[in-house]
Amino acid sequence: MIVVADTSVVLNLCFLKQEQLLQKLFGTVHAPFQVKAEFLRLASCDRRFSGLTFPVFIQLSDPQSLTHSWSHSPALHAGEIAALSLALELKASLILMDEAEGRAVATSLQISTMGLLGILIQSRQRELITAMEPLLDQLQHEARFWISPALRASVLRAVGEVG
Repeated sequence: MIVVADTSVVLNLCFLKQEQLLQKLFGTVHAPFQVKAEFLRLASCDRRFSGLTFPVFIQLSDPQSLTHSWSHSPALHAGEIAALSLALELKASLILMDEAEGRAVATSLQISTMGLLGILIQSRQRELITAMEPLLDQLQHEARFWISPALRASVLRAVGEVG
């Protein structure tokens, strides 16, 4: 399985100190250099992410082309465009991305998507993490990661933490 990651998923897993979940779930993970650059920019200028380092196990490479019909969309940022382009070129079966616009493009390219919460759900189901609720609390209150109350309840139900 070839997996490509976008910035948000990697950044927030590092924030939670759970970046090793990527290796445990997927083995090799690829990302374009643009994703690392966005990660480092956020880690240097956003107090929430201060001191975070980009995981050394993520394989970095740039896509050959960024000229696709969707690559000029104002709804996509540079990291998403690069990650989608790399996923397309590598014939990835999965792209790790949270942003709705990017996920819609991936779906149109027939590339499966998984976001941060999907990674955490799989990790909890495989007992790679012991509890979901504290991680959701940390994401929402410290990282300011938006999760609707309905989605939060659904995630907790999916891992058996809410009756």
